[in-house]
Amino acid sequence: MTDLSTTIAGVKFPSCVMNAAGALCVTRDELVALGKSRAGAIVTKSMTVEARQGNPEPRYYGFPGGSINSMGLPNLGYRAYAELIPELKQFGKPVIASVAGLCEDDFPTIAAVINAAKPDLIEVNLSCPNIPGKPQIGYDPEASERLLKRVRKVITVPMGVKLPPYFDPAHHEVMGKVIGRCEVDFLNMINSVGNGLVVDPDREEVVIKPKGGFGGLGGTIIKAVALANVRAFYKIFQGKIPIIGTGGVMNGVDAFEHFLCGASAVQVGTVLVEEGLGAFGRLEAELAAQLKKKGYGSVTECRGKVKEL
Repeated sequence: MTDLSTTIAGVKFPSCVMNAAGALCVTRDELVALGKSRAGAIVTKSMTVEARQGNPEPRYYGFPGGSINSMGLPNLGYRAYAELIPELKQFGKPVIASVAGLCEDDFPTIAAVINAAKPDLIEVNLSCPNIPGKPQIGYDPEASERLLKRVRKVITVPMGVKLPPYFDPAHHEVMGKVIGRCEVDFLNMINSVGNGLVVDPDREEVVIKPKGGFGGLGGTIIKAVALANVRAFYKIFQGKIPIIGTGGVMNGVDAFEHFLCGASAVQVGTVLVEEGLGAFGRLEAELAAQLKKKGYGSVTECRGKVKEL
């Protein structure tokens, strides 16, 4: 049997495929359904201090090759997720709590309460691209470092960072140094590629309502960007900080490419929203078939093995 389990920051995952924060993980019912599914973990929606309805609809649109969304962080608020975490842990798979905030001071407030609820890991989301008027913290190295050092003081479980896509080696290098100084236990990359625009040529209009139609891109269209970021940070840290690869995983071969570039696990968003929870079983079967075809007995055997010309 091909081994699809993985370990991140000392935490064992029964499967290396899980949901990305934001995909079918806002409500209690959605989170419980993830617990009952084939997902290798339960990842919560990125949470804010207060509950949020999010941006006006339509705010998600799937198209051939990908998706665009401008959700605006709809979530139940951190107190509700703190209460849910003990219930979710009963499913016997890791719970990853994703922590966001509308300003810097929100993060340590949320992190302290969520940490006390004892999720298996906490993901600090520095890359929320779809709130009008709010820039991504992950594009400000000084603010990122200041924030990560503050939350690290109150987080005792393994702490990871969800990063936006970077498009220049200089940015990889700068953020690599920031991460190296902040005792980060794992990385998750990438969040959606921000501020794309999709147009319906028949109706001559944009396809989502918020921000004049601008939104974060996901799905196949961003896979190359996701792989580049996984590879860049895998090389910077020489494989010593585990990476969750997110972006463009629509089938088992896509996941295999993430592992070749250095990922220890993958998260899925667009394919989960489009296909539902059955996507996990399909992706795992396809990934297992690809590993077997290539002569690998586990996902760890192929990690980082992509060849350069």
